Amino acid sequence: MVWIIRMKGGALCLLVLCVLAFTPNSGAQAQDIPQLTGRVMDTAGILPDDAKARLIAQLAAFEDKSSDQLVVATIPTTGDWTIEHYANLMFRRWGLGQAEENNGVLLLVAVNDRKLRIEVGYGLEGILTDVLSKLIIDEAIVPEFRAGDFPGGIQAGVDNIIAVLEGDAAELEARAKRNERWIDPDDLAAIGFFSLFGLFFGSMIIFSILARIFGKKIAPGRYKWLGMQVTYGGSSSSSGRSSGWSGSSSGGFSGGGGSSGGGGASGSW
Repeated sequence: MVWIIRMKGGALCLLVLCVLAFTPNSGAQAQDIPQLTGRVMDTAGILPDDAKARLIAQLAAFEDKSSDQLVVATIPTTGDWTIEHYANLMFRRWGLGQAEENNGVLLLVAVNDRKLRIEVGYGLEGILTDVLSKLIIDEAIVPEFRAGDFPGGIQAGVDNIIAVLEGDAAELEARAKRNERWIDPDDLAAIGFFSLFGLFFGSMIIFSILARIFGKKIAPGRYKWLGMQVTYGGSSSSSGRSSGWSGSSSGGFSGGGGSSGGGGASGSW
């Protein structure tokens, strides 16, 4: 919407100054946060392909084992935002961790800002505490970064985060069991209905085929078989349409709807 206001020069200048004063800074905005497409989001391009592949395999195996979702992200800069604010917004936007558990972890590296953060979901704050997150940053990641080894620092950070989360084996197994993928009773009812529908529909197709082969032709396109009449119209070939699910089958990676309240730690190198 464009508003045109006629006023004298002085008042117009004052209006322009007011508008500029209340216009948000042009730094990192919501649209600057990339869409989540994988467990390693190397937007800054600091990870070689082999290092990235190892991390992805490690994170996938850990998530399969525990249901905890750990994601690594690298970006050039957070712009005008602090890394704490950016990491929390990114975590929430991506919905890391399971919604019921809030068991997500984000390792974020802002390369040009020389800052990093471990953002921890609500459900893991009692295990991956702020103190432990800070120790991982200062003792495992920062020394490697200062030596110019970004892949080594990120790998060390991931190894230590997983080691901490695996420290409580009982809780780890309990979270994994609570988040096992099983079929809901409502889904079973739906599957049963569609199975019966498919069986009925398939039987009708088979009957119509057999009627044309074994039945008696009583008119063009009409056959009688087993006391029933079957009429064929036009080209009624069933062209083999698949009866599979047609939902989103992109197979893309996504968060499970978890959230974070700002737990974790930050650091710089």
